[in-house]
Amino acid sequence: MNILQQLQERYIQEFSNNMPFDEFLVNVITTAVLAGILRWYYIRYGNALSNRSRFAANFMPLALGTLLIIMIIKSSIALSLGLVGALSIVRYRAAIKDPEELTFLFIAVGLGLAGGANQPILGAVAFSLMIILLYAGQRLWGKRAFQSQNKLIIHIHTDSADLNGLAAIMGKHLSYVELKRVDAGESGLDASFLGKADDVAQLAALKDEVLLFAANTRISIVEQPALML
Repeated sequence: MNILQQLQERYIQEFSNNMPFDEFLVNVITTAVLAGILRWYYIRYGNALSNRSRFAANFMPLALGTLLIIMIIKSSIALSLGLVGALSIVRYRAAIKDPEELTFLFIAVGLGLAGGANQPILGAVAFSLMIILLYAGQRLWGKRAFQSQNKLIIHIHTDSADLNGLAAIMGKHLSYVELKRVDAGESGLDASFLGKADDVAQLAALKDEVLLFAANTRISIVEQPALML
């Protein structure tokens, strides 16, 4: 019993020397709350096409795990060097292709770093400013970015050889149209256009009229927001 008591007192003393228990609780709770806010913001205002709810569920474990690692290694150079060696062996591989996803992961890591370094106030203030700036940018430029996403590549295959008639239909329903390629043969035409539509109703009307243009007509519309029209 005395041995257990001595071990308990020893580890409690080591823990207290590293960080007082009340400060530890404050850091953990603050980091968890901020990570929860980050998760809500990403789900509500993120632009990634992947499952944002599933991806955002990683923010809190990532932040708390980072907090734990920083708490352990900050008091020991040997532990920090050992961690570098361990992480050089263990590689984290994930199919993250969207820069926005990577950005929010870095924010979650930053929250964990602030908590592990016993800087909850600094982390909370910096995080609040980041969220305010992100929200302001979403409000100021979000609508413009949405409007820029109506740039299209349109492919049409038809049995008719009437290119002028097809171009007239395109110009009727699109605010901007440019013919980029035409392949003509015995089976008809394959035409590729760059275009810009103001809303979905224009695309629906275009699709209906193109399909009535000739027999065996097919149309493919692909969004290309990076086009410079």
